[in-house]
Amino acid sequence: MNLLLLTDGHADVLPALDLLPYTVQVAPRDERAVAAKDTAVILVDASTELNQARATCRALRGNGAATPLIAVVREGGLVAVGADWCVDDFVLTTAGPAEVAARLSMVAGRRSRETATGDGLLQVGDLVIDANSYTTRLRGEALALTYKEFELLRYLAQHPGRVFSRDQLLREVWGYDYFGGTRTVDVHVRRLRAKLGPRCETMIGTVRQVGYKFVTPPGAERHGVLPVPAAESSWDQALVALR
Repeated sequence: MNLLLLTDGHADVLPALDLLPYTVQVAPRDERAVAAKDTAVILVDASTELNQARATCRALRGNGAATPLIAVVREGGLVAVGADWCVDDFVLTTAGPAEVAARLSMVAGRRSRETATGDGLLQVGDLVIDANSYTTRLRGEALALTYKEFELLRYLAQHPGRVFSRDQLLREVWGYDYFGGTRTVDVHVRRLRAKLGPRCETMIGTVRQVGYKFVTPPGAERHGVLPVPAAESSWDQALVALR
């Protein structure tokens, strides 16, 4: 696997890479950086100067870069990483080789599936979810979703009508990113409903004593497809990392 690491003088920002059989090209952290055609994943150093790292990620995606993007962050910087970064995933600077390999394989596989099956757009009535730019629009207005709020909404929308328990959602949406209890699912659902507003909050339905499901509004047409991440079935076996 060929990787491109964009960093300003911190080539050792992710030590685990030295223990993996990948070819890593290092270049300055610049939105003008261009990945080779055989580059599988672009890693963006976000261990320092988070605003600049965010700007680089957004510029790369805005310039049409289709290569998966992963932000390399310190644990203290996780709170700053949101859906507006337009990255496919993030990895902690302290992550071990097994976790780094799992994340690289996951994002590369996910993007391959999106390329093969469609453009990553899903529209349900007035709701449009764009997996390529990590943006969500409702009646034409952008929703300010965090990274996990976007992932939760996207996952539920991929399986309309199917009921998921809180444990299932933690496993499939948070995966090895999260270490904690199921209450976080309730918190994210509550925030999502608030952002969807009174007219559309019912898209996320509650099944008492079971969990949550995505409810397609009456008369709403469904267009496009969002591929299910290729690594979902293997998340149970992944390492647990503190979020």
